[in-house]
Amino acid sequence: MIQKLEVPHRYALCELADCPCSETCLHQLAYRQKVETERFLLLVNPRLCSKNRRCSFYRDSAPVTYVRGFTQMQKRMYPGQYDSFKTKLIDQFGRNPYFERRNGTTLISPKEQDFIKQVARQVGIEAEFAFDGYEQCLHWKDWKKILLKISFSKGFLK
Repeated sequence: MIQKLEVPHRYALCELADCPCSETCLHQLAYRQKVETERFLLLVNPRLCSKNRRCSFYRDSAPVTYVRGFTQMQKRMYPGQYDSFKTKLIDQFGRNPYFERRNGTTLISPKEQDFIKQVARQVGIEAEFAFDGYEQCLHWKDWKKILLKISFSKGFLK
């Protein structure tokens, strides 16, 4: 079990300790930590949990490889390739977020890494795409998208 988690602010917690996935789910592990110290908790609705790995709230506690920056790869591209590459990534992320990812100030998730590599192949980069740095992190994100998706599908938000 992970000893001390740096739980993001307003991270949804799961109180279902009897779930078979509770030992590896970040929502449950964060709950165990926060219930000891916090006065108020943001909880996942237990009626919406499926108590298996297909649960829409399940978030695996295994570290995931995030990357920082791709300035070295930029140097290996021809100017035309880089212009197309940059334009496609700015269309996806926005101008400032593109530069934050390129320069390494923003971590790049595995899903974003795949997208960046795909764009590199589209513009003709045949070499293996190398990022500037690699870090093992917990994958906390996407929980807001999950909550909104469930809220919309259940008709809670109009």
